[in-house]
Amino acid sequence: MRAVLGIDAAWTEGQPSGVALIQGEGDRWRVVCAAPSYEAFLTANCGTPVDWNARRFNWAKPSITELIGAARAMATSTLCVVAVDMPLANTAIISRRVADSEISKIFGDRGCSTHSPSAVRPGQLGESLMAQLLAQGFPLATTDLVDLSVPCTIEVYPHPALLALLGSEYRIPYKVSRSLKYWPDTSVPERIALILDEFERINAALGLALGGPPLVLPFASGVHALSGLKSYEDVLDALVCAWVGLQFLQHCATAYGDSSAAIWVPSAA
Repeated sequence: MRAVLGIDAAWTEGQPSGVALIQGEGDRWRVVCAAPSYEAFLTANCGTPVDWNARRFNWAKPSITELIGAARAMATSTLCVVAVDMPLANTAIISRRVADSEISKIFGDRGCSTHSPSAVRPGQLGESLMAQLLAQGFPLATTDLVDLSVPCTIEVYPHPALLALLGSEYRIPYKVSRSLKYWPDTSVPERIALILDEFERINAALGLALGGPPLVLPFASGVHALSGLKSYEDVLDALVCAWVGLQFLQHCATAYGDSSAAIWVPSAA
């Protein structure tokens, strides 16, 4: 029995980050906890149900010690992988990395180029997160030989991962902040319904691997603003990160990058 912690980590302070914990063995995996922020994940460990309508803010510097402690308390198996959607490296990040360029080269024509990290974004936030992961015994897995018998951290980029999860040829239009660019001639209620359709596709596909759809999504009629969907987007990203961690454990993921940093993508992509 093994467990994977997925984190959709915000690149800047004051923005929420989704967190998801899955565990299982062989082909039988399930979601232990999925929450729209670090705080919600920790309170879920204390038995408090997730409030999807609450406005949440992360700590300036996420406490990986507390997150891993909560994950270990909730799981009944060994935490083996922490899968993070944030640029991470064994050296300081000041500009685009080999990993970013490789992903953009291979998946760019499918709409999945990467953003460019810098010394500011994620900057010290990313450095602090990586330092804490190292201190907790989760070194970064890069293109160097990976020993799956020891815990590690992997960097994940959900967009190419979703190509594999959904068997899609092009980037999935599920980002709330980009809905007007996806569908420029639609009303807000129409875009809410369209975003929820994409959420349902992702949720259902995750359910095939994780013992059932992990989220209960709202009806479009009950969502009055696009911002009300952001928490669900963050958690879906965290669940995708965790699913890529599962692919990694099953030797079904490929590293793009070099010995200092790598982005892991399901081989099926």
